[in-house]
Amino acid sequence: MNQRQTDAPHSKARIIVYQIQKSRDTLFFMNANAPRRIQLFATCLIETLRPQAGMAVVNVLEKLGVEVEYPRGQTCCGQPAFNGGAWDDARAMARYTLDVLSKSDAPILVPSGSCADMIVHHYPEILAADAKYGPLAQEIAARTYEFSQFLVDVLGVSDLGAQLDRRITYHPSCHLLRGLKITRQPAALLENLQGGEVVPLPHADECCGFGGLFAIKMADISSAMLDRKLNAIESTQAQTVVGCDVSCLLHIGGGLHRRGDKIETKHLAELLVERTRA
Repeated sequence: MNQRQTDAPHSKARIIVYQIQKSRDTLFFMNANAPRRIQLFATCLIETLRPQAGMAVVNVLEKLGVEVEYPRGQTCCGQPAFNGGAWDDARAMARYTLDVLSKSDAPILVPSGSCADMIVHHYPEILAADAKYGPLAQEIAARTYEFSQFLVDVLGVSDLGAQLDRRITYHPSCHLLRGLKITRQPAALLENLQGGEVVPLPHADECCGFGGLFAIKMADISSAMLDRKLNAIESTQAQTVVGCDVSCLLHIGGGLHRRGDKIETKHLAELLVERTRA
């Protein structure tokens, strides 16, 4: 890998150009002060049900020259307990997770809007009265990023040279959209996909009906919400639904399967590495 610095056009900001030698050169324009090492908080669902999404995240980061650390001992962030009102259990899981993540000073990358929102916003909330873990929660929250947020806002990368040969549509998950206020970052990455077509999803900001325990406790309402989402997806005639939360994608994918639809679901990272301009 060759590295050189240059001045960004029309800006005083300095960037690094990474040149990765493959069958032909691919250039990535990155922030000069971007971290070269991160901790990956993989999340329960990715580890157990969609490991290929986690591997795609690693592949994207390593392609950009970022070293990926996998903190040993990581487990659930505690969001299901928090959402279910079991805050004592959620606090115990939060303290454990903070102990795991504080062993390294590297930024934390979470390929899930919901789990990132838990660490960024709810850890400081539920541990505010804890003299030891309250400040630690604030410190960890300040260096925790969702996947697309890290790529676009921290690394300064929105074009990874990915190619598409089909029509896709994007579902913005609730915690990503409402909790983290992340909208432009996934859009920037999707806009730079070459080939194919990105079709706007009607009523995109409506919940898919998953909501963790909500889908179990209020199954009828959840199913009705899912039907609305599936109808919207089908109306786009997309071949792939992409999102930043595996939980929503599994929920949507299950509904599509029951309908007999051939539409596939992909985490954004999976889409970015599926095909690349080598």
